[in-house]
Amino acid sequence: MFRNKAAKMFFVLLLSTVLFSAQARAAQDPTGKMGDFETTAESAVLMAADSGEVLFAKNPDERLPMASVTKLMTLLLGVEAVEQGKVRFEDRVVASENAWSMGGSQIYLEPGEEFSYKEILISVAVGSANDASVALAEHVAGSVESFVEMMNDRARRLGCTNTNFVNTTGLPAEGHYTSAMDLALLMRECINHPLFMKVSGIYEYDLRGGEFKLWNTNKLLKWYKGVDAGKTGWTTEAKYCLASTCERDKLRLIAVVLGSPEPKSHFRESIKLYNYGYARYKAVCLEEKNSPVKTVKVDKGTAEDLELLTRDRVLMVVKKGEDKGFEGIIEAPARVPAPVAAGQVLGQYVVTRNGSEVLRVPLVAGKEVPRRSFTEQFNKSLRSLFE
Repeated sequence: MFRNKAAKMFFVLLLSTVLFSAQARAAQDPTGKMGDFETTAESAVLMAADSGEVLFAKNPDERLPMASVTKLMTLLLGVEAVEQGKVRFEDRVVASENAWSMGGSQIYLEPGEEFSYKEILISVAVGSANDASVALAEHVAGSVESFVEMMNDRARRLGCTNTNFVNTTGLPAEGHYTSAMDLALLMRECINHPLFMKVSGIYEYDLRGGEFKLWNTNKLLKWYKGVDAGKTGWTTEAKYCLASTCERDKLRLIAVVLGSPEPKSHFRESIKLYNYGYARYKAVCLEEKNSPVKTVKVDKGTAEDLELLTRDRVLMVVKKGEDKGFEGIIEAPARVPAPVAAGQVLGQYVVTRNGSEVLRVPLVAGKEVPRRSFTEQFNKSLRSLFE
């Protein structure tokens, strides 16, 4: 094959160079999905929100500072406190000296100044206000220290293995770090909360009777079609960071960039990620979330019929051109015994492609159906005798 030893050595050297280059790229990107796409961000992840599939990653598990993207977790806990009834929008939040002492982005709280909890939450989401973040934490948990414990516990429950919070703001602190993958997991949870999506998507907001205007730091809300939530961050240490989400044609993506080098580059690199995702992938949606797909009979229940709903969207993310051959199959009994709790899993929506299973989505009870009392059961039996 080779005419001389020199040619053979050249071929071996060339092959070694190619293999080394491939290994280097694999080490840089453990998912092996770099392909022909590059980003100047130190770390980045593009994730399909519905499935959690990673479509692109660069150094996804590297521990890095996150600056004010920290406030995603602050907001998540703040929103969950409302959902759980621990706080109300109308609650009065009194600013402490600790909140007043925060530097960086702020709404310039004065000690003793009062705002509604709603205004404090919006100030964190829209204005990235450090003082409001501290005021929120103290109102929800009694102290910043207790709230930070809640943040770390919530991160662990989300499966974030490369995250540790030291404060609620993202101001530089030793041991305060995350990874692009962990932030994608956090963002994936955040988008399940309508209140988070509402406050995170506000672009401008008036405080103090219009004397102080907040502008959302996430400019992609205006610059990129479909972006409806997210959080920016910047410090000298962390550089420019952004975690955001975008939905087009039922395909919701999550983009995270950390350590982007110059002003506005976190927006530019996020747009590149979204362009990459929407150019290559599409959503195949067979059913929306909470779609009624089957009616079953209920034995000895106060209602005889019960609708089964899809708990999540029945949606697959596929490469463009590979969207054919999907079929939905309902696996559920014809009858179920009472009592039935609302949201109780009673079956599965199974998706196959060319005969192979690719997805399962639980089917849940659309409402509660209590068991009939003895009297109700007796009366029903009696009526049936005369029908």
